[in-house]
Amino acid sequence: MIMQYRQLGKSGLLVSELCLGTMSFGGHGYWEKIGGLEQNTAQRLVDVALDAGVNFFDTANVYSHGQSEEILGKTFKGKRDKVVVATKVRGRMSPEINDVGLSRRHILQSCERSLRRLGTDYIDIYIVHSFDFMTPLEETLSALNDLVHQGKVRYLGCSNYFAWQLMKALSISEKHNWEKFVSLQAYYSLVARDVEYELVPLCEDQGLGLTPWSPLAGGFLTGKYPRGGKGPKDARRSKEEQNFLQFDENRAYKILDEVKRIADARGVTPAQVSLNYLLRKPAVSSVIIGATKIEQLQDNLKSVTWQLSADEVRALDAVSELPRLYPKWMLESTRLDRDNPNIFL
Repeated sequence: MIMQYRQLGKSGLLVSELCLGTMSFGGHGYWEKIGGLEQNTAQRLVDVALDAGVNFFDTANVYSHGQSEEILGKTFKGKRDKVVVATKVRGRMSPEINDVGLSRRHILQSCERSLRRLGTDYIDIYIVHSFDFMTPLEETLSALNDLVHQGKVRYLGCSNYFAWQLMKALSISEKHNWEKFVSLQAYYSLVARDVEYELVPLCEDQGLGLTPWSPLAGGFLTGKYPRGGKGPKDARRSKEEQNFLQFDENRAYKILDEVKRIADARGVTPAQVSLNYLLRKPAVSSVIIGATKIEQLQDNLKSVTWQLSADEVRALDAVSELPRLYPKWMLESTRLDRDNPNIFL
């Protein structure tokens, strides 16, 4: 198996084209139903990923209220310099009134706690988990900039932002000569290509690396959820409280039919086809995969050992094509006078 490495946006950091997400590590409350993996199982998953060439690992302080960070940190004992670790800040960590959000207080406090849980003195990529409508962007970005210059954080990223929010943040950072976001972590898969409206063009224009989360749509694109039926009892989408990802299922099954057709013709799994598709997108730096079982991880890792043809990508593009929302159709028509000097309306 040959893992390739890609530049994270226009930063100087190289990350494996697959990233192991660790939301399934630990098991407190809500998160127990997602994975509930203990240290021994988590260690085996990390070792399999490392052996396959994965150097990029993603977690968050809210995953099992810090357990995921603690477990992940222990798996890297003696290997910290060989891995790129991303963690996040934003979510509520306790009933204490200020223990949430992207205020300077919460960011600085959360970073110190994440460092302790991870057992490290620096975080490679510190990601704001979603937008905080209460806290001014200047306050958030100033605090993040301080963490970089203190050596506690190497790079900054964001997740689940509108395009206008991300562009505004980049502009503020440039104005103050602060460290900028180098990556965007966003919900992206064959059945959920909404990021292509605004966020993908922004990433390409501004040089941010896109790292898709839930590239298999919560397991839907593995093909284990039959039409009109239920998937395996232990699967995430079979648990109503975990089935929060939004997409049109009627449309999604048509997409899955094409995924299965290509998978059958190639002798691979639908999951591999779905991951390989995202790896063909130029804005993508690394695709975040998750697993609760070794065999799931091993199958996902095989997606880097082959490549969809241009015709197969076009077929998947066509079956999953997004509606042409305004102003896309308007701009497509008005650009004709740029392309053809003979047009005079």
